[in-house]
Amino acid sequence: MMEKEAKIYVAGHRGMVGSAIVRVLEKKGYHNILTKTHHELNLCRQTEVESFFEEEKPDYVFLAAAKVGGIVANQEALADFMYDNMILEMNVIHSAWQNGCKKLLFLGSSCIYPRMAPQPMPESCLLTSELEKTNEAYALAKISGLKYCEFLNRQYGTDYISAMPTNLYGPNDNYHPTHSHVLPALIRRFHEAKTQGLPQVTCWGTGAPLREFLYVDDLADACVFLMNHYSGNETVNVGTGQELTIRELTDLVARIIGYTGEIRWDTSRPDGTPRKLLDVSKLERLGWRYTTELSEGIRLAYEDFLNNPMRAER
Repeated sequence: MMEKEAKIYVAGHRGMVGSAIVRVLEKKGYHNILTKTHHELNLCRQTEVESFFEEEKPDYVFLAAAKVGGIVANQEALADFMYDNMILEMNVIHSAWQNGCKKLLFLGSSCIYPRMAPQPMPESCLLTSELEKTNEAYALAKISGLKYCEFLNRQYGTDYISAMPTNLYGPNDNYHPTHSHVLPALIRRFHEAKTQGLPQVTCWGTGAPLREFLYVDDLADACVFLMNHYSGNETVNVGTGQELTIRELTDLVARIIGYTGEIRWDTSRPDGTPRKLLDVSKLERLGWRYTTELSEGIRLAYEDFLNNPMRAER
């Protein structure tokens, strides 16, 4: 169990996941939380990371920093996604080990699993067949991070764990019109269509792929739970175990935002992986289950979008 007075470093605290972890930690009574902005500490610079860990020596680390984006962003910047993610995670994990960090939680992504993995996807299906090409570079970097944690455990006896969340959404999400993930992209698109009185909205693909979505504060709660209750080399899936089609998701977002126009589908655009549902039975056996239902989470995410004009404009 993490001691209440322990020094806890949250890497990526300004991002959607990192900010949620900070919120949950503070709510649970952890107040010795260490954060650094990208300007203060560039995690891609090895010497900066080494100096930071040597000086601060955090007891626990939540590694939530990452370069992220949707299908378009991943396809346009393959090399950038692989390099930035691999470098920053290796720098942080290695420096944590060198400076006696008691425990580290590495956050991956469900895209690490094979494109045609069994559904729902168990942790054991990792590296059993080829990855989805649209986010292969990001997935390879994340696989490297979780494997490095595993290898440190096996070689040096560390207690470094990894969690694989499903598709996330919530406060501090990225609402960029082309570089965001599907749910925040839909929130922005339907909000703009509603305010501009547009008669129709065009969405990408066929709408047929199945997806699972987890509210980010639920993920953060699961991360703190795992840090306190799980040790092991195998990663742990974090999700809801519930899925819906992109078409159903689109209808739900439109209804919550209040858009009543026509929804059309551009089938020339890529769908991505046909189905992505995590097997969350391992986490449920450990004693954790999500609490925020999708409709309520989307309502909260839309409130965040409306209350953060700088975020909404980017």
